[in-house]
Amino acid sequence: MKRLLQINPADNVAVILVDGDSVAPRGHKVALKTIAKGEAVIKYGFPIGVATTDIAEGEWIHSHNLATGLGDDLEYTYTPTAIPEVKAPEAPTVQGYLRSNGEMGIRNELWIVPTVGCVNGQANAIVARLKAECDLTGIDDVRAFTHNYGCSQLGQDHANTRAALAALIKHPNAGGVLVFGLGCENNQISRLREELGDFDASRIRFLTAQEVEDDVEAGVEICKELLEQMRADRREPLPVSKLKIGLKCGGSDGFSGITANPLLGLLSDRLAAWGATSILTEVPEMFGAETILMNRATDRDVFDRTVSLINDFKAYFRSYGQPIYENPSPGNKEGGITTLEEKSLGCVQKGGSSAVTDVLMYTQRAVKPGLNLLTAPGNDLVASTALALSGCQMVLFTTGRGTPFGTFVPTMKVSTNSQLAAKKTGWIDFNAGVLLDEGVSTEEVLDALTAKVLATAEGAPLHHEEIGAKEIAIFKTGVTL
Repeated sequence: MKRLLQINPADNVAVILVDGDSVAPRGHKVALKTIAKGEAVIKYGFPIGVATTDIAEGEWIHSHNLATGLGDDLEYTYTPTAIPEVKAPEAPTVQGYLRSNGEMGIRNELWIVPTVGCVNGQANAIVARLKAECDLTGIDDVRAFTHNYGCSQLGQDHANTRAALAALIKHPNAGGVLVFGLGCENNQISRLREELGDFDASRIRFLTAQEVEDDVEAGVEICKELLEQMRADRREPLPVSKLKIGLKCGGSDGFSGITANPLLGLLSDRLAAWGATSILTEVPEMFGAETILMNRATDRDVFDRTVSLINDFKAYFRSYGQPIYENPSPGNKEGGITTLEEKSLGCVQKGGSSAVTDVLMYTQRAVKPGLNLLTAPGNDLVASTALALSGCQMVLFTTGRGTPFGTFVPTMKVSTNSQLAAKKTGWIDFNAGVLLDEGVSTEEVLDALTAKVLATAEGAPLHHEEIGAKEIAIFKTGVTL
């Protein structure tokens, strides 16, 4: 393997590809020429910060001599860029579950959704009884999605929780849902039902614990009725255009923007060509690369809403007196990422090169095919949950450091480097690090990832599903009483 990779001809840095280099660790940057103090450091063809000292050719570039060049709110001009044509293979079908509202589920699971954290223990007790007493043939999982909220919240914070639970309850990966309330909480079942709007009453049932003598027994009986219906559900061939895929990265390293994220971008473009949907979030990790997305907006309205997406999130930070650019994390820096611009320029590559068709608020359902942008933070569990709440049946999660978690939909871990994939075989589902190997074609790896996504959609379990690592994290935005 060669020692250095210059990503873009305009770059004045290169990335170290090998272990044991005498200058800097693998994934870190070295200068390709002398860079004067105050001069921009260029990677991916864009500035990733400003040199804080004079940097000699061949010198290691990192936090000791590079700082962010980002400032406060910017004035943006809509400058549409040409969208390249994507040549995709013939659109496949997906063996999925057709739900009564026309959406496709890729799992047939029974969920218990507490309205408030006070009944978490009872919800888990119902799950334990069902697993002990029931034949679960044809049922992919029985799960209680516990959380700490639903009471002692105010205003928009409480509204976020209610909207998140409503989106969870109506997700097509669930063949049956028991909404399980306490009775005295702020998040009353009656109000949550209003939030749901139209729903399939044969598949979504409700129970208030304080209204029955034995709430666990009552919950078990309702769930057994739901299971009877679900056993009749069968997969059938459905158009791939019904597929919605979330795009997320976490524990990024110096290879994230070279291997895994660009690979997801190619997949996102392929999905758009098939009339399917991909959703990109982590708004704070768009800072510094936002104009790339803004100029791919399908029209001025989508551009204006993308500008609001960015500026509103900056205002959110300021409202709590927090710095806007408190990023990257220690793990990111150890992996070779120095500034937020560098992280963002790698992050947005998951969105490929297709047009941005819509901008979604938190928990808003995606309805327009193509690439959507979603309001949510960078936190791995919160952002992955948010993608699923917007209708994604699956989340693709790139990582250079590794993580075992999963949200409530299949969460595929895609490694940025082969060393991680070899070390964490129980975490990593797909290795994009092979893109650095000699003789490996990008098209070949893209086809392999596409096949993995389709197999997962048709029921093949991911590693986190095999060990039952599934949870939700609701975006909390306010005080607790």
